[in-house]
Amino acid sequence: MFQTTNKWSSVILVTGILFIAINLRVPFTAIAPVLESIRHDFGLSITAVGLLNSLPLLAFAAFSPLSASISRKYGLERTLFGALAIISAGILLRSTGSVWALYGGTLLIGIGIALGNVLLPGLIKRDFSGNVASVTGAYSITMGAAGAIGSAIVIPLTQSWGWNIALAMLVIVPLLALLLWLPQLSKKHQLPAVGEKKAATVAVWRSPLAWQVTLFMGLNAMPFYVAVGWLPAILTDSGLSSAQAGEVHGILQLTTAIPGLILAATLRRLNDQKLAAAGVSLLTAVSFIGILYLPNLAMLWAALLGFGSGASMMLGLTFIGLRTKNAGDAAALSGMAQSVGYLMAAMGPLLLGKVHELSGGWTVPLLMTAAIAVAGACTGMAAGRNAHLEPAQQPG
Repeated sequence: MFQTTNKWSSVILVTGILFIAINLRVPFTAIAPVLESIRHDFGLSITAVGLLNSLPLLAFAAFSPLSASISRKYGLERTLFGALAIISAGILLRSTGSVWALYGGTLLIGIGIALGNVLLPGLIKRDFSGNVASVTGAYSITMGAAGAIGSAIVIPLTQSWGWNIALAMLVIVPLLALLLWLPQLSKKHQLPAVGEKKAATVAVWRSPLAWQVTLFMGLNAMPFYVAVGWLPAILTDSGLSSAQAGEVHGILQLTTAIPGLILAATLRRLNDQKLAAAGVSLLTAVSFIGILYLPNLAMLWAALLGFGSGASMMLGLTFIGLRTKNAGDAAALSGMAQSVGYLMAAMGPLLLGKVHELSGGWTVPLLMTAAIAVAGACTGMAAGRNAHLEPAQQPG
């Protein structure tokens, strides 16, 4: 009887985790296919729409470092419940019909997702220590599939009821996740404290290798979030219908989950990851060139771009563990790489939107994004070396 109860509690927990995972992607990415409608209705400039794409990423940069301390105060389960509530409020606020609500709701969604992004992997490590890879793989696939579905259905819903109703309907998902998460609220657990109090032995902000890892993450995050924010607009300007552009946007998100399933075991067997890091970044660069010059093969380019971006993100996170010798250094490098990486990612949609506005087309922005991905390949060659962060030399 006890085993059956345990089994059901695990099933309920996994189901809750997967529903949280859906909310870490859909509310953010489903807006991209309808950005042109939003821009038209509010009379926004391309740069203002770029800010709409960047706000959640700025929230990631600001709130990701605070997530663990919030969890320690309120408990992991309750903090995740709060994150879902914030996402729900953001979705509803975003659709109320005013510009301030559009931006305010988008910012709330970013804050909720930032909390979930940081805390969900910790919960999985704590409660499924023997099956971390399987559960992480399941939530990665769920996140990608949900993002794909959201991008594909938002245009038909918009055509039927308008963009604000279409986006407001997304609140069904976090509300359902809140309901499924209720059984976890009787717990008030924190993240594992292992290594939490260990001080870093390396001054990461002065370490060349730490900057190489950080720049690899940032230079690969920028092209991905440019695509997340602008790909539907780029494709519709190339002649695709809004519905087709939404489907291609969905393929981009779905394929980001694939590298996590097939590359993790391979990477750890390599002597170094230089060629792997450079290769996936160059794949991203080629995809942007393809979107520019062969837009009729948009499905192929989106799939390659999703794979390259997903692999580079996974590599960046893997480097945090591989390039450090202890938990304290890993935590310090993670904080640096993710904060700077998200700030760089936030600049991508904003910068490229401004360049599009100034140049009057997508040619220059797409070539610039491809160049950023090539720069990511160069930093990948450095970050992928078989090396570790070393403590600063003490003066003799």
